[in-house]
Amino acid sequence: MNNTLALRIAEFLKQYIPFSNLSIEDLYTISLSVKVITIDKNENLFKIGDQLHDTFYVVAAGLIHISLISDAEENLIDKPTVGEVFGLRPFFAKNNYATNAKAAQDSVIYAIPVNVFKQYIANDTKILDFLLHSFTSTLSDYPENIGTVFSNEGNKVLESQNEIQYFQSLEYNKNPLLVTSEETVQNVAQKMTDALVGFAVIHDQKIPIGIVTDVDLRTKIATGRFYITALVNKIMSTPVITVATNISLSEAQLLMLQNNVTHLCVTTDGTDKTNIVGVISQQDLIYAQASNPGVLIKEIKRALDSRELKKIRVKFEDFILTSIQRKIPLSHINAIAGEVNNALIKRAIDLTILALGSPPARFSWFSTGSQGRKEQLLYTNQNSFLIFEDVATDKYGSVKEYFLKLATNVVGILEIVGYPLCKNNYMANNPLWCKSYSVWVNQFNAWMNFTAENTHTIATLFFDYELAYGPFEIEEKLNQAVFKNLENPKKFLAFLGAETLKKPAPLSFFKQFNIEEDGPNKDMFDIKNRAILPLVDAARVLIMSHKIKGINNTFLRFKQLAMTEPKYAEVYANAADAFMILSKIRIKEGIKNNNNGQFISVEELSKSDKEKLKNALVPMRELEEIIKNKFQLTYFM
Repeated sequence: MNNTLALRIAEFLKQYIPFSNLSIEDLYTISLSVKVITIDKNENLFKIGDQLHDTFYVVAAGLIHISLISDAEENLIDKPTVGEVFGLRPFFAKNNYATNAKAAQDSVIYAIPVNVFKQYIANDTKILDFLLHSFTSTLSDYPENIGTVFSNEGNKVLESQNEIQYFQSLEYNKNPLLVTSEETVQNVAQKMTDALVGFAVIHDQKIPIGIVTDVDLRTKIATGRFYITALVNKIMSTPVITVATNISLSEAQLLMLQNNVTHLCVTTDGTDKTNIVGVISQQDLIYAQASNPGVLIKEIKRALDSRELKKIRVKFEDFILTSIQRKIPLSHINAIAGEVNNALIKRAIDLTILALGSPPARFSWFSTGSQGRKEQLLYTNQNSFLIFEDVATDKYGSVKEYFLKLATNVVGILEIVGYPLCKNNYMANNPLWCKSYSVWVNQFNAWMNFTAENTHTIATLFFDYELAYGPFEIEEKLNQAVFKNLENPKKFLAFLGAETLKKPAPLSFFKQFNIEEDGPNKDMFDIKNRAILPLVDAARVLIMSHKIKGINNTFLRFKQLAMTEPKYAEVYANAADAFMILSKIRIKEGIKNNNNGQFISVEELSKSDKEKLKNALVPMRELEEIIKNKFQLTYFM
């Protein structure tokens, strides 16, 4: 490395996403081709309608404004600053620039050749996904930089999303325009115009042999290289890149980049020897990305009221259903759903603060129950509590009054979004669950040490809390207080164990499902209370007995227990699998019946699902025995 400027550029790039994924040696090689551009304030780097450059850009110094024209006005949609990328259109589109890029300050820009960089991203989906997210976020008029969205609280979304894209199938054109190789260019162009499409597949008895696009017409016909009377096989691109019907989003992205094409032909078996089924275009990938959870989170952050939030959550419900149908692992879906739900809560709080004015003290909003465990995919009940910092005694009343107003408004917004109110009123708008840090610590102390007369009111769901809004310090202090009580936990753990075993049995003595005998859900099976909650409760008491912090999710708790207690590893692994099977059945039934999926008709289940349900109940008996042996349940039995 003897080029000082290239080395300096490489070291600069290494500090920023997505370049941080590459080695300094690779970055040095790239930097040898980088052009350094200095532009003055108010000078344009490119404008709407300009032909695409062969480079994309990184801000080395200064500030760039990205804008588009809407309703005859120029609207600012992005503000790339030092270390941020922009001008990505050459990667993902072939038509001219759709935005303006103007220097808001005197700026230094690094221009990186697209062809040089492509070889480094073709085998790295993290870089590819980042660039595509950045591109689609600008297209969709979201002003926040993608780096912000996927840092801090968004990291889990990006990680799970990258994995999901290996499973996520694509919607594509299943009725593409097909033409024969003996047709003239003029005839094919007319058919494309009539069909309002930008491509046509050339076939021989439904077998793909080539493809022609708008780009071919511009570069080969409009330039005079071929006459419009020429046969279309003279200008078609061949061979066609063919793929199978179940290709994932990530696979399609990589194939397009590796082969420098904008269309993939879907065939019966994925080869060019079988019939054409459809065509995946570059635009299909962009649309798929534009409706992904990361973009939905950005929409949430810009939503102006509860109605907009409701529309976004409905979009996400479609994502959940599609993901389940395509057999994406439920653990990945749960992780993403948790972040989307958190984003909804945060926006509800932000909108409320805008209406009420600044809070009189710092505070944290905690989700509990299924949301606290990152298991809330359906519109299940809200569960939450609020902690505000300790304040002077004479101010306590007015401060609490503010936070009760805030919580009431937030709970109301979330109800409009689709999350029903908790029947037991375990929500932050209840004065019992909205109080200062010290009062909350006393509450947990009373619950865990039985120092108060309200022992019977211990709400176990409060031990599955997750910070949804506010400073981490409050959560950390609360964790310390709770886990300090686990130094002498026998009576408390015995209580949790006893509560776990009190859940109604799922099967009768004759191994038949125990269904509801009367009421509105007569002849239905309560999958929540008879199957899922016993596993939730068992995982909670067992993980707390080992004083393990930071794992709230039931599936992950059992996975951790399998490693912590090798003696029972098989039981815990089976319990983890059972929890996922039961959850998936509940979700499928809930979405099908447009409810929370608590009560299901066993008779209407498929034979396969009925068998899965019964098998998933087997680990419960073994878990009961482990709990009986571990804890002194005679306190409460």
